[in-house]
Amino acid sequence: MTIANGKIDAPTPTRPGGKTKGIVVCWFLGLGSLISWNSMLTIGDYYYTLFPKYHPSRVLTLVYQPFAIGTMAILAYNEAKINTRKRNIAGYILFTASTLMLMVVDLATSGRGGVGPFIGICAIVAAFGVADAHVQGGMVGDMAFMCPEFMQSFFAGLAASGALTSGLRLITKAAFDKSKNGPRKGVMLFLGISTFAEFLCVLLYAYLFPKLPIVKYYRSKAASEGSKTVSADLAAAGIQTPADHQASDVAKSPERLSNKQLLFQNIDYALDLYLIYVLTLSIFPGFLYENTGEHQLGTWYPLVLIAMYNVLDLISRYLPLVPWLKLESRKGLMIAILSRFLLVPAFYFTAKYGDQGWMIFLVSFLGLTNGYLTVCVLTIAPRGYKGPEANALGNLLVLCLLGGIFSGVALDWLWLIGKKNAF
Repeated sequence: MTIANGKIDAPTPTRPGGKTKGIVVCWFLGLGSLISWNSMLTIGDYYYTLFPKYHPSRVLTLVYQPFAIGTMAILAYNEAKINTRKRNIAGYILFTASTLMLMVVDLATSGRGGVGPFIGICAIVAAFGVADAHVQGGMVGDMAFMCPEFMQSFFAGLAASGALTSGLRLITKAAFDKSKNGPRKGVMLFLGISTFAEFLCVLLYAYLFPKLPIVKYYRSKAASEGSKTVSADLAAAGIQTPADHQASDVAKSPERLSNKQLLFQNIDYALDLYLIYVLTLSIFPGFLYENTGEHQLGTWYPLVLIAMYNVLDLISRYLPLVPWLKLESRKGLMIAILSRFLLVPAFYFTAKYGDQGWMIFLVSFLGLTNGYLTVCVLTIAPRGYKGPEANALGNLLVLCLLGGIFSGVALDWLWLIGKKNAF
């Protein structure tokens, strides 16, 4: 791969600071980009009591994904023309409003089941998918041309949203389980906390993140290399990039690689992400709710499994920060990812013959490998590209990731074959 250096004409700080603040803010932005969806997954036990015949964990995931991948495909195709600031803020606002609407639907129906409320929840979940495509693709594209620690922190925040929601769900279940309408009270408190977290992300991205010196440095550098997506963020930080100045920058900088060229150069990384999430979502969460049988933990069993997955997923996303633990070989990554498919027969036989201890171990290993391999791929792939190319590549990789999720969700239904009263 031959990369030519573009000349930096936009004003940039000579000694950019604020890296630690940037890492913390990226963590919170990652948390906010998935906390709404993880809230839906974590309160799955509540929805199974309201809609026992509708397979809520499987159906809601299947509703979510077409909207996420469809929106992401459109945004990835047009990423060079899209205002990243408006895209990300719109995504976080939609997350906030949709999470709030879950509470409104529950209050309006007084926590009753039925087809009507379930259709309303499905519509809200579709909005989650649209918001996810805006935020995850926009943020990954944005951080692809910044330091890799930002990308790692963002994806650690994604995993932290799962661990946090699982922890909160266990606490609210313990606190309200025995009281009148206890599960519903716990869910409402849970969704209220999630709504507040989403609103906090709107403020962090709109007012704090663009003003960090290191963020201004990387965005100014990207603008000098021909990126048009960062102009609004630079303006919000007080850095003006007039149209004629941008035009001269683009004229001076070499032509960027096309999306097709970027995809062909990184086809193995794209396939890596696709395969990681095909496997993970074919097991998590539907299989864990419906195919693991009855055990001593009773109604706590699926919640414990979800929590163990989320906690190990979070821990594993910090492992690549240790240099000798980070897997950078392209061939090594592919071998490790393909090896994970041995988990399919392992889960099948454990669900059929094993006890809850073995299932908890397998779920923990699933989460551990999911987070670790995701961070390895996404921090290595954009290395060496100019700002506009790294942004485009980030969007393409997220599109492949969402494609893997969608395929995994569809394959998850195969576990129901041969199961009595499956439909």
